[in-house]
Amino acid sequence: MPKIRVLLADDHTLVAEGLKSILEDPFDLVGVVYDGRALMEAAEKLRPDVIVTDISMPLLNGLDAVRQIRASRPETRIIILTMHRDTHLAAEAFRAGVSGYLLKVSPGEELVKAIREVAQGRSYVTSLLAKDLINLLMDAGAAPRDGGSPLTPRQREVLQLIAEGRTMKEVASLLHISPRTAESHKYDIMQALSVQTTAELVQCAVRMKMVGE
Repeated sequence: MPKIRVLLADDHTLVAEGLKSILEDPFDLVGVVYDGRALMEAAEKLRPDVIVTDISMPLLNGLDAVRQIRASRPETRIIILTMHRDTHLAAEAFRAGVSGYLLKVSPGEELVKAIREVAQGRSYVTSLLAKDLINLLMDAGAAPRDGGSPLTPRQREVLQLIAEGRTMKEVASLLHISPRTAESHKYDIMQALSVQTTAELVQCAVRMKMVGE
């Protein structure tokens, strides 16, 4: 039986190296990437069975990467491995299309188990969050279906890059759009979020878990 093909994404090199040592033997580790855009490119090129990704990553956060990957490769199963214990964030991740959610304090053998579970078409939630997450998902009014964001996927991409300190010229280059279009997106984002300064945009991105504080 062929090994499960796994793609790993984490922007912390030491963490990624540690995870590699856990995953290389039981699985076929097809690649390791360190930002959300590289994750999307690798997912298309390497066609893994399972992706293990963090949420907080540069250029494109894990959840927005998940949404785009699920749209183009719905057969790929995705596990979030993060330090965020926020059950609302976990619920948003499952709505985005992930199959598993683990914490970085979870033991290595739990990650191996989770990968095998989701590869069989099942879902997996760490026991550290399972009870609270089930209660949250049973509460129909606990969170809006879209995660509360009034922004389009492209606007979310622009917002994250602005919050990371990218110039509008850099934003345009990374997204393969004109600087004028990038500026237009920034204006629309400010209108949608009812803010007037770039600093306020950054604060919004932090609250939306696109970037760290």
